Amino acid sequence: MDIDARKLAVLLAVHRAGGVLAAADVLHLTPSAVSQQIARLESAVGVTVLDRQPRGAVLTQAGRVLAETAERIESELTDARKALAALQGEVTGTVVISAFKTVIRMLLVPLVHGLREQFPGLELLIREMDGEKAQQELRSGAVDLIILEAETPLGHRAARGTRDVPVLEEPWVVVMPAATPVPVSTADLEHLTWLGVDPDAAAHSATEQARRGLKATPPAHSYYDYDVALSLVSGGLGIAIVPALAVLGVLPDGVKAMSLPGLGTRRLIARHRTTRSEPRKEVLTVLDAIIASAAELDTNV
Repeated sequence: MDIDARKLAVLLAVHRAGGVLAAADVLHLTPSAVSQQIARLESAVGVTVLDRQPRGAVLTQAGRVLAETAERIESELTDARKALAALQGEVTGTVVISAFKTVIRMLLVPLVHGLREQFPGLELLIREMDGEKAQQELRSGAVDLIILEAETPLGHRAARGTRDVPVLEEPWVVVMPAATPVPVSTADLEHLTWLGVDPDAAAHSATEQARRGLKATPPAHSYYDYDVALSLVSGGLGIAIVPALAVLGVLPDGVKAMSLPGLGTRRLIARHRTTRSEPRKEVLTVLDAIIASAAELDTNV
């Protein structure tokens, strides 16, 4: 029985993608070429490996055995590439970074694939968690980098043995129902209902600054998460202050975002440990990549 590892990789792609057509897109092959590879594998092992159904292809019992083998081969090859990269003096290792939705969506997710191509031996792991937990994980060594909003209580107090590095400064914007007349300044928002903000949120001080001197209606609803703010605004329950990253590419229907004078900016910082052995080379590599990616972002609204 002659089993070709390359055909096993094709089988694994079909399993992960859920079908031949989807696997063909992933592998940059024609569906016919994928089907041929699977047929040759089945001929070599003498059993059916795929149960082709109207909604996609499902592994048979024999197919599952071979797919698990393919995963082990893939893992071994990944370890081998990392080991070779280390021998050649390249950046290797795992960096765990904690952040929140807007940063994960706009900065970190696009960065993962680019880093993987540039540094084969480097692995970036993303963790979404709240600030206090992230700080604890940084202190314990479970997390290497945390991204924070400088205007939050946690952002104001750097823990002993850590260092804060500026990452991005972006404008605060006001989000409002699309039918709202276009404001020229915050004074034009006086007659509108404002949403309240959790005191621990970075948007709290920005909102208080924007509302200062206005005879605005006391807020009935409040938010901490920016997606919640957008949902409340979309439902016509008020207007809110959010950072530009919160609306780029995800502005709900019926909501518009405006940059106004005097709203100020949100500052993002990266916090890492500082000891005799830290930050490690791979941590600094990831930090530099984050800062470079942030500099290329267009945060104009």
